[in-house]
Amino acid sequence: MIAPIRWAGDRLVLLDQRRLPLEEKEQECADWRQVADAIRTLAVRGAPAIGVAAAFGVALAARESRATVFDDFLADLEVALKGLAATRPTAVNLFWALERMRRVCLEHHALSPDQLNARLLAEALAIQDEDVAANRAMGEHGARLVPDRARILTHCNTGALATAGYGTALGVVRAAHSRGRLDLLWVNETRPVLQGARLTAWECAKEGIPHRVISDVAAAALMARGQVDLVITGADRIAANGDTANKIGTYGLAVLANHHGIPFYVAAPFSTIDPALASGALIPIEERDASEVRRVGSQLIAPEASPVYNPAFDVTPAALITAIITERGVYRPPFAFSR
Repeated sequence: MIAPIRWAGDRLVLLDQRRLPLEEKEQECADWRQVADAIRTLAVRGAPAIGVAAAFGVALAARESRATVFDDFLADLEVALKGLAATRPTAVNLFWALERMRRVCLEHHALSPDQLNARLLAEALAIQDEDVAANRAMGEHGARLVPDRARILTHCNTGALATAGYGTALGVVRAAHSRGRLDLLWVNETRPVLQGARLTAWECAKEGIPHRVISDVAAAALMARGQVDLVITGADRIAANGDTANKIGTYGLAVLANHHGIPFYVAAPFSTIDPALASGALIPIEERDASEVRRVGSQLIAPEASPVYNPAFDVTPAALITAIITERGVYRPPFAFSR
């Protein structure tokens, strides 16, 4: 299995996704600031993977602290928690993981700093293991929704690279493929950072999953020709009513699928659901640097003088979502999530 995140004794090791598919190179993070930079610059990306990496960032911050009493230890940790939280605003898994690590620290305030270090590292490792287990459960639930000889369309990267391993939406594809139900996976290139063409296609090629990369603008034509049986994407945050934030372009695919009578599924761990937000209108949407749109790699494709709008995510209304697949099962409209 592709392992994008691993703990190596005293540091976090990440498969640097900025370099794929041209080069498979790992990046070592020896402190929480390096983890924060890796999240911010997309060396690690995907909502579940961001949460896992951030948990290890907190563990690194704990090891870095020289505090001898709990209050000072917590103060050191709070600096890291705030720094990691400031990296990317949309993926709720980031904040879920940070809060879980903070809560574990508070619950074990009677431990010595050394004991707290060990406890926080154990929690980060547990979050990692739980993510892989959740992804495999999602794959099992989702594969039951896939018809024989299915032609599936997906967007962005939702595989092992976006998680601690196996994947969410691509995990469902993996499970369907292992059961002989997949005929072909259409892989949207996913402008502007090309996570589909660079990352999803790389995973599929490595694992022998039948696929074809398409430009984002080809999806409508494929649906009109009857060449797509279902669409499945991941999610970065799901509001209480089922509205879902995901990579920019997802909303358009949902509109197209609805028009053509094609099921549109979302696969995400339960931690992606944010019950504090009543609807998708309240989800903060990250806007990234203009250079991502002006360039492909180092090649300039638009004038430097031209203004750019570069939202990283859009929100798909719950009314356009056929079902949401989680490790706890499949939820259908009207969505009602119970903790």
